[in-house]
Amino acid sequence: MKKNLLPFLYGGMTLLALPLHLQAQTQAKDTTLTRTVVVEQEYNPDIMDASKVNVLPRIEEPTVSKKAVEYNETLQPASRLPIGTMRPYVIREKQDKTKAGYVRLGYGIYNNLDALANYLFTLSPKDRLNVTFAMDGRNGSEGQGIDNLEQWKPRYYRTQARISYLHNFKALDLNIAGNFGLHNFNLEPYAFAHKQKFTSGNVHVGVVNRNNQQPISYKAETNLLLYQRQNDPIASDIREGIVRTKGIVSGSISDAQSVGIGFNMDNVFYKNADFDNYTSVGLNPYYQYNHNSWGIKIGANIDMAFGFGKKFRAAPDVSMQYKFADSYVLYAQATGGKLTNDFQRMEQYNPYSVLHHQLDATYEQMNAAIGFKASPVNELWFNIYGGYQDLKNDLYMLPFNDNNSWSSIILPEYIDCIERLLFQADTRNVYVGGEVTYNYKQWFSLQASAIYRHWDTDETSENIILRFKPALDAHAEIGFSPLSGLKLAVGYRHIERTETDVQVDPVSDLYIHGSYELCNGLSVYARIHNLLDKNYEYYEGCPAQGLNFLGGVSFRF
Repeated sequence: MKKNLLPFLYGGMTLLALPLHLQAQTQAKDTTLTRTVVVEQEYNPDIMDASKVNVLPRIEEPTVSKKAVEYNETLQPASRLPIGTMRPYVIREKQDKTKAGYVRLGYGIYNNLDALANYLFTLSPKDRLNVTFAMDGRNGSEGQGIDNLEQWKPRYYRTQARISYLHNFKALDLNIAGNFGLHNFNLEPYAFAHKQKFTSGNVHVGVVNRNNQQPISYKAETNLLLYQRQNDPIASDIREGIVRTKGIVSGSISDAQSVGIGFNMDNVFYKNADFDNYTSVGLNPYYQYNHNSWGIKIGANIDMAFGFGKKFRAAPDVSMQYKFADSYVLYAQATGGKLTNDFQRMEQYNPYSVLHHQLDATYEQMNAAIGFKASPVNELWFNIYGGYQDLKNDLYMLPFNDNNSWSSIILPEYIDCIERLLFQADTRNVYVGGEVTYNYKQWFSLQASAIYRHWDTDETSENIILRFKPALDAHAEIGFSPLSGLKLAVGYRHIERTETDVQVDPVSDLYIHGSYELCNGLSVYARIHNLLDKNYEYYEGCPAQGLNFLGGVSFRF
C-alpha cells in the first residue's frame, strides 16, 4: 500500500522556512538613519606549522651499581657508659708569631764593627722580658782635616746593654728597665784626648693607664741617670746624677674636648766637681679640642729652677690643624720649652766638649711654624713648612789659645789642645723646609727632606758662635727591590754650614745600602759610605772616615 508522502513534504518545508519567518518578525525595519547589513563569511582557520613534530630526546634512567655492605663485627665491651663517639679533627687556625730573636754582626775596613743582639722572652700572656746588647764603632783611618799629621788612627766604640720587663695589669702597664752605656774613643790625637771613656747608666720605672673606659688617663715614670767622664781637662772624673720624674694626667670634658696637665722634675747632683746641685720643675697645662676636621691645642710650658739657673721661664704650647678633602692638612704651631744641658746632651753636641763653668739650660723661647701636608695620590705624602726659632743660652764651642782670658787657669800642656770650651749665647733663625715620601707596593720607595736656616745672633763673636750651625740640611734616599728578598737603597746627605769668615767644609755623604735574604730569617747586608771620599766633620775637631765599607749577616729566630 502506498503511503501519501505529500503531508510530510509540506511539513519539512514549513520547518525550514520557520526561522526565516521568525527572524523577519524580530528584525527591526530599516530606516533612513539605520540599516541592517547581514554579513556571512565562511570560517576556515589556518594552523601555522602544523606539519612540524617536536621530538624529545630519549631519557635513560640512572643505574646504581650494587655494592656489598661491610660491617665491623669486632666486639667492643662497654667498659664505660655512654660510649664516646670519635670527634672530628679540626686544625686550630693561628697567626704566625713575630720571631722573638734577632742577631746582626758586621765588619768592614778601618775595623768598622756593627753588632746587635735582641731577644724577647714571653714569660706569660701578661709578662715580657726584653734583652738587648749593641756595639758599634771603628778603629783606624787616616786623620782627615788634621794639620801636620801624616797618619793617625782614631778610635770610637760604643757599647750598650738594656734589659726591660713589662707586666700587664688589668688597668695599667708596669715597665721596669735598666740601661748601661760605655763609650771609649780617641777622635783627637793630642794631649789628654786619647783614651777617653764615658760611662752612663739608667734605671727606669713607669706605669701607663691601659683602660680606655676610665674618664681619666695617666702616665708616670721616674728615672735615675748616672754619668761619669773619666778625662776632662778642667773637671776630671766628674760624676753627675739625675732623678728625672715625668707624668701626665688628662680627662675628657666631652667627646670632642679634653684637658690635661704634664709634670716633670729634675733633681741634679754632682760629685767631684765644684758645681751647684739644683732642682728644676716644669708644668704643661693644656686644653685640647678635636672634632670633625678641626684639631686645636692651647697650653703653656712653665719652667722653674731652684738652686741654680734662671728661676722662672715660660713658653707657649699652641697648635692648630684643619683637615679638608680627606688628605689635605693645614697646620700652625707655637711651642717652646727647656733643654737641660746635662752631660749626655753635651756628648751629643760634641764628644770633646769641655766644661769651663756650670751651664744653665738652653731654652727654646719660641718655635713658631706654619705648614701644609697633603696626599694627592695613594702612598704619596709631602709637607711644606716655614717658621721662626728663638733660643736662649744656646751652646757653642770656643777653642783654646794663649790670648784667651781664661788661659791662666788651664794647665800648660792643655793650652794647645784642639778641645773646645762650651759657652752660651742667644741665637735665632728663620727656616723653611719640606719633605716628601712615596711608596709603591714593596718595589720602590722615595724619601727626601731639606731645611734651610738663616742664623743670627746679637753677640760680637758671631763667626765663632755660628760657624758650625747648619744652613742647609738635605737628605734623599731611593729604595727599590728588583728581586724577591733583595733590597737596595741609594742616598745622599748634605749639610752646608753657615757662612762665616772661617768657613767649615760641608758634610757630603753619598752611600749605598743593600741586603738579601738567603733563606727564612737569614740575610746578608752591606753598607758603603762616603763614596765621593770627601773630608768633612759631623762634630767640630772630629774628622769623619773617608770611603768605607761594612758587611755582615743578620738572623731572625
